[in-house]
Amino acid sequence: MRTTELAVRAGELAAPGERRVLGIAGPPGAGKSTLAARLAAALGPERAVVVPMDGFHLAQAELERLGRADRKGAPDTFDAAGYVALLRRLRAPCTPHGPAVYAPAFDRSLEEPVAASIPVPPDVPLVITEGNYLLHDAGEWAAVRPLLDEAWYLAPAEDLRLERLIDRHVRHGKDPVHAREWVARSDERNARLVALGRHRADLVLDAG
Repeated sequence: MRTTELAVRAGELAAPGERRVLGIAGPPGAGKSTLAARLAAALGPERAVVVPMDGFHLAQAELERLGRADRKGAPDTFDAAGYVALLRRLRAPCTPHGPAVYAPAFDRSLEEPVAASIPVPPDVPLVITEGNYLLHDAGEWAAVRPLLDEAWYLAPAEDLRLERLIDRHVRHGKDPVHAREWVARSDERNARLVALGRHRADLVLDAG
């Protein structure tokens, strides 16, 4: 499906006076954040806002304390309970005079989450959230899927996905050799786990 067709489908969820949540899942490098941004741009800021799951990465210092820095991006390296709590807040009914809800973002230049970076105005009807583990059914993550009004899964060609992923790591500071090693050792292990949730999606997109 084209982005325009997907924007129409997302727009059907953006009913005034209601608050719905669209989840976009998929393995690392699938293009989740790109699609989410395009949908939000197509719908406009009055109708949609993007809240990435990546804002719930544990801080680097905490990953090092836990001995998990070498597996950053695995399910247990996120604050899954915090993400679920935010989704529950975001599902509250839209009111034009209520307070904004603030969500964290992940700053790739710092490789750290940054609190209260994304304001969600009270009257925006659609929240688009994206991330690896929206369809994961283990531990705290199992509570995410019931909080999504609709869930999409991105399944791009593997060679394209890996190329994008390696390029992203290089752009954010890893040398090419380290980037390829990280993808093969860590990201692909996560990708196999993410793929297990594919059948829980309402729509599977073979993205290019």
